[in-house]
Amino acid sequence: MATPISTCLYCQNNETLHSLMIKICDLKVSQLFLFKEQSHLGRCNVVYKDHTIEFHELSDEQRNLFMEDVATVGKAIAKAFNPAKINYGAYADTISHLHMHVVPKYVDGYGFGGVFEMNPQKVTLSDAEYAEVVEKIKLAL
Repeated sequence: MATPISTCLYCQNNETLHSLMIKICDLKVSQLFLFKEQSHLGRCNVVYKDHTIEFHELSDEQRNLFMEDVATVGKAIAKAFNPAKINYGAYADTISHLHMHVVPKYVDGYGFGGVFEMNPQKVTLSDAEYAEVVEKIKLAL
């Protein structure tokens, strides 16, 4: 079932969103957020700027720009943190707003070799550590 804009986590930009993520910046057609749960150091969400639910609803130009944003974030995370692999996931069963999880994976790190858990609630950082991760990503963009 599609999430109406009036209750969409990303569109409402409310305390619930801010308890889960930290906005890093705006991209071409997206917003970039650092996921506060950092079992995968540098994990981000690239969130389409408008309340679009399905990837196939985008025009060719919008889709290409969104994927360009996703690739830009992947490159920045690779440069900033040097992971062994980056996983990408577009899930939206309960939060119907187009977004892409960008999940760096590290050899011998949490969940390497498997599908990442959405929110394992294993690693949170201090405010200073979040700021450092955000700054590394911004510099790599």
